[in-house]
Amino acid sequence: MATETVDAKGLSCPLPVLKAKKALRNLKAGDTLEVLATDPGAVADFQAFSRATGNDLTESGEADGVYRFLITVK
Repeated sequence: MATETVDAKGLSCPLPVLKAKKALRNLKAGDTLEVLATDPGAVADFQAFSRATGNDLTESGEADGVYRFLITVK
């Protein structure tokens, strides 16, 4: 399984989601995508993004103003 990281720190909505969508194209089922963002709106955006794409938002959290999302590809 591969893990890819998208660094979307400093970007505002909708750019973190768009970068994640682009990165998902290179991944296959079982792979994970880590997204790092600083936009507080990304929390709701990635919950909706996971539902819309059918992938699992397996982890999310915030530390020092950086939001981390871990998406598992289905």
